[in-house]
Amino acid sequence: MITGRRIFNFLLRLLTFAATLVATIVMVTSHDSTNVLNLTFKAKFSNAPAFKYFVVVEAIACAYSLVIMFLSSKGSLWRLVIILDVVVAVLLASSVSSALAIASVGKKGNMHAGWLPICGQVPKFCNHVTAALVAGFVAAILYFLLVIYTLYTVLHPLFVVKS
Repeated sequence: MITGRRIFNFLLRLLTFAATLVATIVMVTSHDSTNVLNLTFKAKFSNAPAFKYFVVVEAIACAYSLVIMFLSSKGSLWRLVIILDVVVAVLLASSVSSALAIASVGKKGNMHAGWLPICGQVPKFCNHVTAALVAGFVAAILYFLLVIYTLYTVLHPLFVVKS
């Protein structure tokens, strides 16, 4: 039974590693350019601080997932890992939220503020950002599932009903 839990935990961590890696790579490679009135307009992730934050958090979560996958679950550091899992899950949720807000403005604009949508001019950039956000959202959901599963396995004796 314990081996099954370790395997499931490892698989969840492997999936979170893959999702954060994909989100990071896709966002970093998102760039496009267009000409508007003989001016070249370049769109890249580094133009928006929210996208930079997204990349940094996804990269941190990716590295953390890789390190934790090979940490023994018998060690005394496992309680710290649970706390760090919660921190990483919250950071992932905040980075996806901030990047999604900026992506929404890029896609739809904000007519009240006079911001025009840019996705019509740089569709390759917007498609990359959308794919990165989907992968980041999947990573955040997986991390929340990982936190719930880890808490369940640690607190399992508390959930057993004695009859």
